Amino acid sequence: MMNKTKPGKRTVIYVFTASLAVFFVALAGVYLLVSPNFVPESTYYVYVYPDRDFNRLCRELEDSAQCRRTWLFVKVAEYLKYPGNMKTGRYAVTPGMNSLDLLKALRRGTQEPVRITFNNIRLIEDLADRLSEQLMLDRGELMALLGDPAYCTAMGFTPQTVPCMFIPNTYEIYWNVSAENLLQRMRREYTAFWTHSRMLQAQKIGLTPLQVSILASIVEEESAVADEYPVIAGLYINRLHRGMPLQADPTVKFALGDFTLQRILYEHLTVDSPYNTYLHTGLPPGPLRIPSITGLEAVLNYRKHSYLYMCAKEDFSGGHNFAATLTEHNNNADRYRAALNRRGIR
Repeated sequence: MMNKTKPGKRTVIYVFTASLAVFFVALAGVYLLVSPNFVPESTYYVYVYPDRDFNRLCRELEDSAQCRRTWLFVKVAEYLKYPGNMKTGRYAVTPGMNSLDLLKALRRGTQEPVRITFNNIRLIEDLADRLSEQLMLDRGELMALLGDPAYCTAMGFTPQTVPCMFIPNTYEIYWNVSAENLLQRMRREYTAFWTHSRMLQAQKIGLTPLQVSILASIVEEESAVADEYPVIAGLYINRLHRGMPLQADPTVKFALGDFTLQRILYEHLTVDSPYNTYLHTGLPPGPLRIPSITGLEAVLNYRKHSYLYMCAKEDFSGGHNFAATLTEHNNNADRYRAALNRRGIR
């Protein structure tokens, strides 16, 4: 007679089999969670914009981050309730990353900073353009703060001098930084730049840090030859100490709002502006551009000499002829004017 399995044993077998199946299903699920789901050739950065479009994010991960199983990413995201809690930012997707690790970063807002750079900036509008190209911030909001007298005063500047606050360099900043937080960061970088030793250097010259920046901006506008910066700085410092007007052509161009002028005529020198250093002695009320660290250091470490005059070289090399006397300067200026005439520059 065949032995029949007792009901109790059958129940145990069924329970064991079901448990084993559940175990393997769970094991497979865990494996999918921790196994690589993104295989870009190198680290890819995904940006979550203010509209927080989850579907767009999934498409980008599939197209650019080489997502192997988009369905899995979607299921895990839904389980973690991520689509309704997206945070703006710039996030790194590394080769071999799994869905769970990426979603942890996305949910927590654990983003990667961007390296922003700004240099060779003339107008504050140009700076706003450059920053808004590299960051999520609203250009209009940034311009509103930079043009607000009360806000600038609270930061230690005026709308005319606030460009001095920006020290051209490379900075690591979160992509979704607000305009106000960015300006607070730039204020800290400005304070860090003006160390005790630099402050002492400025005091010895008789200038404030803001005045150093303004003078550096004039120096940089005067010459395309960085080696000349300390010489030009020394020339203008000589004029300042003697109470002579700077008579810097770039200040006239700034006052006219035309940096393309190749020849400054007498009619240009009469423009009624506090930036016109032919009409007003001392430094203008603000910088002509955002000066570089090289320009700032050139003023702080200006070259001591007796020059009071400068004129562009007649070979149009970008360099200058310097003079200690008006007679010598007039000779240099005559040669330059003759060169302009020969080229038909009016």
